[in-house]
Amino acid sequence: MSTDTWSPTSWRNHPAEQQPQWPDQVALDDALKTLAGFPPLVFAGEARALTAQMGEVAAGRAFLLQAGDCAESFDDFAADKIRDKLKVILQMAVVLTYAAGVPVVKVGRIAGQYGKPRSSNTETIEGITLASFRGHNVNSEVFSAEGRRADPARLLTGYHQSSATLNLLRAFTKGGFADLSRVQAWNQEFVASSAEGQHYQEIASGIGRALQFMKACGIDTASEAQLHQVDLFTSHEALLLGYEQALTRRDSLTGDYYDCSAHFVWIGERTRQLDGAHVEFLRGVCNPLGVKLGPSASAEEVLALCEVLNPERQPGRLSLITRMGATKVRATLPPLLEAVRDSGHPVAWVCDPMHGNTFTSGSGRKTRDLNDIMDEVAGFFAAHAAVGTWPGGVHVELTGDDVTECLGGSSRTLDHHLDTRYETICDPRLNGRQALDLAFRVSELLGAG
Repeated sequence: MSTDTWSPTSWRNHPAEQQPQWPDQVALDDALKTLAGFPPLVFAGEARALTAQMGEVAAGRAFLLQAGDCAESFDDFAADKIRDKLKVILQMAVVLTYAAGVPVVKVGRIAGQYGKPRSSNTETIEGITLASFRGHNVNSEVFSAEGRRADPARLLTGYHQSSATLNLLRAFTKGGFADLSRVQAWNQEFVASSAEGQHYQEIASGIGRALQFMKACGIDTASEAQLHQVDLFTSHEALLLGYEQALTRRDSLTGDYYDCSAHFVWIGERTRQLDGAHVEFLRGVCNPLGVKLGPSASAEEVLALCEVLNPERQPGRLSLITRMGATKVRATLPPLLEAVRDSGHPVAWVCDPMHGNTFTSGSGRKTRDLNDIMDEVAGFFAAHAAVGTWPGGVHVELTGDDVTECLGGSSRTLDHHLDTRYETICDPRLNGRQALDLAFRVSELLGAG
């Protein structure tokens, strides 16, 4: 597969996994045509800036924090929800930066994470079988014939909600909310009451004193943009290929194609087939890319993906996001690290400690235990230490709400607590306390390195 045979539509000649069964092809074609006429959600220059920052991650000079919802909801969409999610990401980034002493690249699973792959096309409840829920860009989580019908109009709603979310994020991150002098204000009430929240306050106080010291020394902190605003990039799984194609644009400066639905897009564990449509589509766009790798991934497969997706070996172009599970990461990851290291491919290695640690609790809820999540991160760091490579980042699912979806942590969430505020429409997410617990654990591992 060479880039000179690629076009935004060439993926249609390859088998495409995880695509919905749209019942109305005419309505789908109309929706995609409308999307193709809409303005881009992000710009090529922004994607290039992220590629440069990811190049620093690949080189061991920066750390990636990629975080946000498992699946964004059309119904749970409000400015305070977006703000609170951003607060948690900013808090985690401060903790990691303080510990690691390297820049933290901040990428949200936000403003477009409306499509979800599923292990089965159908779901059966009490003898009734319907299509599986595939994210709000496709259908509804409501278990009814109408709710589970794939509706192309949802693609347009997804675009507009992504646009509104991006607009608010840009206002928050560039308009004063992310000013480092406000670092204490990011500590939400239910987080601040925890031991980790109090530890965060100590870091925030130290940062405040450092800023005062700089001012006292005559340093003009007001003129340092890095102290008053942050770069937050967006990402999602590039699952619905018709949607991604419709938002692909040719950059007027370089002539290259970019998927302008997000800055960073990734291929999932279920759709990383070398001859598949997802690999074919994403190899031709110039965004920074990710590929999820489960415990079945072989070194040969990983090296082949590196060659197809980053044949020019551009630093920052490709991230390999491992999702092995706490019990498997220490055995399965090192051979992959060694193979890629020896090949010379400049990848950023990222740990997704969420998806390999999902189970059904005694109460019947799908959940994750924070101890397992932390253990996989520890295994990820240990594997890199053994091989001599850089553990480049973490990829986590979280929310700014005080939910009870994952077990453990300073919130002391137990199995019988899960029903209290189990609000996810798909997979369980860390709440703010648990996310901060994880950030401090990662900071310890970074500091130990």
